[in-house]
Amino acid sequence: MSNVHQIHKQDTLGEEEKRLDDACNWLAKIDRVLSEEEKSALQTWFSLNPNNVNVLLEVAHLWDKMENLTRLSDLFPQTSVSFTKKYSTWLSTMAASIMLVICVGFYLNDFNLSFLYKNQPSVVVAMQMNYQTGVGESNTISLPDNSKIVLNTNSFVQVRYTASARIIDLQRGEIHIDVAHDKTRPLSVIAGGKVIQAVGTAFNVEVRNELVELIVTDGKVLVAKTHKDKEKLEPDEIGKRLPANSMAISKGEKVNLDLTGNTVETIIKINPVEVAESLSWRQGNLIFRGESLADAMAEISRYTNIEFELSSDKKLQEVQVAGMFKTGDVTGLLEVLTNNFNISYKKVGNNKIILNYVKLIGVFTSLIFRVLE
Repeated sequence: MSNVHQIHKQDTLGEEEKRLDDACNWLAKIDRVLSEEEKSALQTWFSLNPNNVNVLLEVAHLWDKMENLTRLSDLFPQTSVSFTKKYSTWLSTMAASIMLVICVGFYLNDFNLSFLYKNQPSVVVAMQMNYQTGVGESNTISLPDNSKIVLNTNSFVQVRYTASARIIDLQRGEIHIDVAHDKTRPLSVIAGGKVIQAVGTAFNVEVRNELVELIVTDGKVLVAKTHKDKEKLEPDEIGKRLPANSMAISKGEKVNLDLTGNTVETIIKINPVEVAESLSWRQGNLIFRGESLADAMAEISRYTNIEFELSSDKKLQEVQVAGMFKTGDVTGLLEVLTNNFNISYKKVGNNKIILNYVKLIGVFTSLIFRVLE
């Protein structure tokens, strides 16, 4: 069962929405090549309603999938024999550049079905989806343009696509995103008061109390401030291409984007090992290299509903942590602390644990623990 919750999903679909749903599913199957049985089923679907063919062609055009349909032109009903001529100019310029992973926008009230009707003044595909993970959860989401988002614990994003903009509004938590390349439609991540924009790269964004941490793992991104009234702007306005003189962060670089305006934002070069440590959460791990016990426990707390409190003992404050911790394995952590490193714990209610330093001969001032699978 998925641990990502889609917000505002409708329980029922109208006739046109159902037709669009079927067309999207058929395009996904066509993209991986149909079996003989599926070809027969597709012909049957065509015969059920003439509009089925039209919708399939419309969606294929909008998703740059017309080239795929040429392989199946013999399956189209004779009434649509004009298909090849009508779309020949499209087919000469289309490239199979986009993998149609899902076609889900129609589940939302915000989805615009105007492209199904010929008399509309413009052709716009609008999609708006909300995704969230609970504490200790993570999940990977494949978007229709073949971009991929990995949500970390307790995160919330709103995804909005139009014909000219791709907007990922990170309202809480942390994400890593691989951006599908599209020069005509940059992808913008809105986080705090910042906009992080790329046309095809990969980066990690974490929203904290007064800053946004940005790590670029591939390519280059640009950063600028968002409009203070961004809620009143249309997605196309928010997602406008940033000027070339915007702050640029490249692969292997990190910057803490200050949301208070009181700190100078400095780009820092980090080595591959540091990048791997920062992103180890994607494999369900947390890696520490000498952080204080207080900082380590604060990070661990993000993945559990348990609050950790350190006693005022100075020795406890000096403990440093190095090693790998499995996210969510509180029991394993407490066993290591108790059995090996002279740190006891006391449970206070169901959601709080107080850590104390046990004064013994030969006490340790450095804690190294490994909680493995």
